Amino acid sequence: MTRRSATAVLPPSLRMWLGLTAVLSALVVVVLGVLYAGHSEPGTVDRWVVQPTADSVRPPWRNVALATDFLGEPAGAAVLVVAAVTGCLLVRRPRAAVFVVAGAGTTVVTTTLLKSLVGRTIHGDDNLSYPSGHTAFLTALALVVALLATGRLGLGRRAGALLVLTAALVAGAAMGWAQVALGAHYPTDVLGGWCTALAVTPVTAWLVDRTADRTANRPVDAGRRDRR
Repeated sequence: MTRRSATAVLPPSLRMWLGLTAVLSALVVVVLGVLYAGHSEPGTVDRWVVQPTADSVRPPWRNVALATDFLGEPAGAAVLVVAAVTGCLLVRRPRAAVFVVAGAGTTVVTTTLLKSLVGRTIHGDDNLSYPSGHTAFLTALALVVALLATGRLGLGRRAGALLVLTAALVAGAAMGWAQVALGAHYPTDVLGGWCTALAVTPVTAWLVDRTADRTANRPVDAGRRDRR
């Protein structure tokens, strides 16, 4: 393993698989966005899964849903990001720390833009719902941590892909359940948020690696030109 591959936040063994996943996920986000653009009612799939606007979950599960929902709120999200960044800095992985912020931040910005573009609402015209930002954030953070763990542990393609997929599924399912149970989102909003994270996070990882590698190579290239 070279020094560059060891410091990369996007493990080389997963690049092709994650690239394909990102493309397919982006396609799902676009298709769902087109189907539900401007809607203010649950669709057929939403009604088939559950009555999404009914806030029917009760204690003790309601408390679990509220606690999970808090992780996607600004205060809860900030705590998670700060904790992850601190962990990266403690093990002297500044590139990983940048990836934590960039991965989560880019995903949140993307969902915010998509909400305004799609215009789907729930519980009133002021509550834009597609895609679910809470689901996208927690899934993105789980993906970031799983990718960093894959590189840190030197996992192969199969083990790394399994870890990344499991982390995305667990985080997305947990937050998605909380959002639907609390009546904050339709099930298809949750799917859109999950796919948004799967589409954006690998691309962000690639951009972080590319930018960091270029920055690291500049002093070397400059020194070579000076000696000439």
